Formats: sequence, structure tokens, C-alpha cells
Amino acid sequence: MAEARLSAWKLSAFSGPAIPIAALGLPIGVYLPHFYAGPMELGLATVGTIFMLARFWDVITDPAMGVLSDKFPSRWGRRRHWIVLSVPITALAAYFVFIPTAPVTPAYLFFWMFILYVGWTMLTISHMAWAAELSDDYNERSRVQAFREAFQILGVPLVLMLPAIIETMGAENMESVRVEAMGWFIIVLLPLTVFLNLRFVGERPSRPQPHVSLKDAFLPLLKNKALRLIVVADFASGFSAASLASMFIYEVTHVWQLKSFASLLMLLYFFAGLGFIPLVLRLSYRFGKHHTLVGTSLFNACFAPVLFLIPPGNIYVAAAVLVFLGVNVGSATILYRSIMADVADIDELETGQRRTGLFYSMLTLTQKVGGAVAVGIVFWTLALIGFNPRGDNSAHAINGLSIVFVAVPVICNFLVAAIMWRFPIGLKEQQALREKLEERYVEESEMTERGQAN
Repeated sequence: MAEARLSAWKLSAFSGPAIPIAALGLPIGVYLPHFYAGPMELGLATVGTIFMLARFWDVITDPAMGVLSDKFPSRWGRRRHWIVLSVPITALAAYFVFIPTAPVTPAYLFFWMFILYVGWTMLTISHMAWAAELSDDYNERSRVQAFREAFQILGVPLVLMLPAIIETMGAENMESVRVEAMGWFIIVLLPLTVFLNLRFVGERPSRPQPHVSLKDAFLPLLKNKALRLIVVADFASGFSAASLASMFIYEVTHVWQLKSFASLLMLLYFFAGLGFIPLVLRLSYRFGKHHTLVGTSLFNACFAPVLFLIPPGNIYVAAAVLVFLGVNVGSATILYRSIMADVADIDELETGQRRTGLFYSMLTLTQKVGGAVAVGIVFWTLALIGFNPRGDNSAHAINGLSIVFVAVPVICNFLVAAIMWRFPIGLKEQQALREKLEERYVEESEMTERGQAN
């Protein structure tokens, strides 16, 4: 039986916290590494290592948060109380990370990045799992994720407007000022969007979760082929995205020679991504989620070499290329998160448990670990080829930067297309899963009623 569509207003209120989530993620990938390696004088290798270790901390916190979110509901439901708890933790850590008092030590950055990731994990996993539980319908799940991703993409240009304005003003200590402005944006907006989310959106009633042994809970994860495929593909996508983010300012500055337009170009890139969301959603309705993911991955892989053709100093060509690359911004994220809800249906059928939080913790984990490995490898590679982020560079170093910037998305997107080509869950398979689950729910309800009658 088809479910009723959720209203656009309700989905908008629900998706609001995705704005500060995105506003937090962008500086971590783009601005903070350069800020701490440059003005804070910690150096490329030190910053790359700290950011990589902080991401690996999520190897523990992401699954732990997923399990906690699934196992310990409150009178508010399974997810909302965790979101509330995340707000003070995230805001406090954001203050110390984005608004440091120089000089800072590696230990200072290491500690507050770890706390920041705890709050961010608590917020992100709970919000993503809740999104998956808003609907059981194959296509409506994509629509929910499209709204959430649209708000997340919107959060990027909103926070980017701050450094873009600061750059045009020519402020002193520009890097410090723009990082501080982004920090205050997150600290102010996070509690406001969470309040609207909780005020206007409720959780669906959850069914009692049967107790299973550790072995019975763990083995289905290993046997779930669809889970293995999506986790590996998402790792490749996360690696690609983090590599591009960590090198973007260097590429714009040293290869395209458009340093003063860096934030403006990134704004354009994300606004273009926002515009591609309706197209990606329609394609997923027509061809299925995993086939659409294969198509967008192949497009990204084949189009990325066009970056080599951008003439130095030509803002118009750079802008045109970034508009078409905008398809890379939200398409994969929408599709991965919608597909993961379908993958969780397999597990629920096998175990009787709805472990949405655990499954989405795996999705955030692969993105973060992929990003951590990418930042570490990219920064080490740039140091190896002799690239200097704050000084003159040889033609060899500049060419090396350009090659790495293009090669990573080409390789990773071809890999994603190969992995997802024969993904085992489409519309028919997901509908069959839901029918079996509904039959089980009816049987369990009838047994409960008979037991109460006796």
C-alpha cells in the first residue's frame, strides 16, 4: 500500500539542522586545515595527521552512536533526544576550534577536534536515521533525502557567503576572520534549526525490538551483500569528495590563478549542485537509485579531465566547468542515503530489529574514514612533490597538484560505477521486502492480541 507523501513544509522543518551540519563539514574539509597549517603555524604534515586521527576516532564513535540511538529511546522517540544532547557539545567545541587564541598547540587542536566530532556524530547519525524512518516507500525515501540534501547543500553557500564577503572587503588577518565568522554561523544557527525541527516534526511510533544475541546481531551484517557494496562505494565517494575539498583552494590559487574568487567559485559550485537535485530525483524514479548513481558517477569521471582545460586567470571558463561538475555535489549523497534505508530492510527482515542508526553510522563512517585517509594522503603527497602552500612553487609542484586534483575523482567515480552496476535492490526487490515485513507485523500483532485475550 502506497504511503501518503509528506508535506514540503514538514520536510523543510525536518531538514533544517542539515544547514549547520553542512556549515560545519565544509570548513573542516576546506578552511580549517589551511587555517591551522598556515596562520596557526602547525604545518601541513602535523595538521594532516591530526585531521586524519580525528576522523579515525569516528571508527569508534559512529557505530557506538548508531547502537545507542537504536537501543535507548526516550518518551520523545528514538532520535530526538540525541539531537538535543548534541547541540551544547557541538556548539562548545565549535567555539574552541573556530575561534582559537593564538598560539595553539597540536594537543589543543587534537582535543577539540575530537570533542567536535563526538557532537557532530551524535547530531548527524540521529538526524539521518530519523530521515530513513519517516517513510517506508522506495521513492518517498529518495524525496526525504533530497529535501535533507538540498538543505545541506544550501548550508554550504550560506556559510560560504561569509568568507566571500570578507575576501571582497580585504580584511586584515583574512583567514582568521573568515574562519571565526563561520564558527559563529554554526553556533547561532544550530540551536535555532533544531528547535524548529523538534517543534514541527514528530517521530513515527516504533515497534518493540526483540532481543538478539551478539552473534545473531553481527552475522547478518557480514552476510548482507548489499551492505558491503554500498559501504565500499561510499568510501570511494568520500575519498574523492574530501580530496577535492582539501585541494580546492590550492587548485584555484596556484593552478587557475583565481585566488580572489575562491569562495565565489565554491558558491557557484554548490548552487549548481542544488539545481541538479530535481533532475537526479526524477532519474532515480525512472531508472532506479543504483542505476542513477552509476550514471552520475560515470559523468563525473568522464567530465573531470575538463579541469585541465581551464586557462589561468579565466574566471568565466572556471565558472562554466564548475557548473557542470555541480552534479557531483548532492547526487551521490541522496542516492546512498536512500539506498541504505532499503538495505536496512533486509536486516530487519532477517533479525526482526530496525537498526537504522547502526546502518547509517556505517554510512557516515565510510564517508569520514574515506575523507580522513584522503586528507592525510593528499597532504603527504603534496609535501612529497615539494608543494608549498604559503610560498613559491616550481612548475613541477604545480603540475603535480593539478594531476592529483583530477586523477582522484576519475579513479574513484569509475570504481563507484563498477561496484554499483549490479546492486541487488531495486524498486521491485524493495517492495517485496516491505510486503514480507508488513506480513510479519500483522502476524505479530495478531499473536499479541490473542495472548492478551487469553
